[in-house]
Amino acid sequence: MIPVQPGQEFTAVVAENLDRTRFVMYAAASGDFHPVHHDDTVAVGMGFPHVFAHGMLTMGVTGRFLEEVVGRGTLLSYGARLIAQVWPGDTLTATLTVESVDDGVATLRVRTVNQDGVDVLEGTATARIG
Repeated sequence: MIPVQPGQEFTAVVAENLDRTRFVMYAAASGDFHPVHHDDTVAVGMGFPHVFAHGMLTMGVTGRFLEEVVGRGTLLSYGARLIAQVWPGDTLTATLTVESVDDGVATLRVRTVNQDGVDVLEGTATARIG
């Protein structure tokens, strides 16, 4: 766990050059085999240019960084809104901002962007730090 104080920011690349293999690996791990994540024909038929990542893959790689910052087993809550698709080749960078620390509980703002600075996820989290 890294000591946290209000106003601190932590930033890291959480996924670099995501490829289709990672999408399929996530599908196998999660059991979510919706073809929009692995079959271009289906994705195009649904109006997308090609396959895209599972939203929970984006939330998961962001959450892993969140846990690295606040410490394993300290996370009390984590909720996020998925804003944009994550495409093959995207690199994701997460930023965690400590909003407050009250009675040993830190509240953080969570934001993940792609390599073009486009928001793909935003959310909040709380963690016991004291």
